[in-house]
Amino acid sequence: MATVQIRNLSDAVHQELKAEAAARGQSLSEYLRLELERWTGYPTHTEMTERIRAQGPYSGPSAAEITAMVREDRDSR
Repeated sequence: MATVQIRNLSDAVHQELKAEAAARGQSLSEYLRLELERWTGYPTHTEMTERIRAQGPYSGPSAAEITAMVREDRDSR
């Protein structure tokens, strides 16, 4: 298993991370490991862009139509 070391982390950030870990009942190391594992599961910006482009052109309502629907719903209350 690999080891990662982060240098020059501000005291404020370090304290925030420690507090979040403690709130979850985890050590700082465990909290950061789990967060990094979760983070690496997200698609990159490039992957998301490719997925969106693969869906083809948008055929839903326009922004103006959505605005009109929201206003109509609000006015009906």
